[in-house]
Amino acid sequence: MKVGLFFGSFNPIHVGHLIIANYMVNHTDLDQVWLVVSPQNPFKKKESLANDYDRLHLVRLAIEDNSTLRASNIEFDLPKPSYTVDTLAYLKEKHPKKAFVLIMGGDNIATFHKWKNYEHILDHHEIYVYNRPNYEPGELVNHPKVQLFEAPLMQISASYIRKSIKEGRSIQYLVTASVYESLEKSGMYR
Repeated sequence: MKVGLFFGSFNPIHVGHLIIANYMVNHTDLDQVWLVVSPQNPFKKKESLANDYDRLHLVRLAIEDNSTLRASNIEFDLPKPSYTVDTLAYLKEKHPKKAFVLIMGGDNIATFHKWKNYEHILDHHEIYVYNRPNYEPGELVNHPKVQLFEAPLMQISASYIRKSIKEGRSIQYLVTASVYESLEKSGMYR
């Protein structure tokens, strides 16, 4: 089984994330896409993140009963901050029969050379890159293990959603109905 790993803070998950995940599982050779909720990205500030389990809950609500998408908390029990190379090693040990592929945007592949042990990742894993407007993907996009895809994109960001919630503006249709209801009830990001 070939599994795409779509890492993210998902703070909160929105329809833009779901469109990319759904595109990757339906337009590539991936059997599943796991949306891996990252407790702490080494390049982001921890204090801007909602609780790990609240974000995981929203991802589970968002994907509902889609059998090709899965919410993953694999990084919750690993050392912080989360380094992809360590997560991949742990997943390979835990699921030796699965082939894991990284899914990332063109902005991330452009800075991939700054990631911990990026050469090791490239030696052992494929990377599926979705193009991002206004970002030059850089030289690594020509690497034999990297494939570029033209996934449909939406100009939505989790920071825009958090700001809108804080300002009391509606985020309906930017997130799934179940995520919208949960955010309304919980008061998260207010």
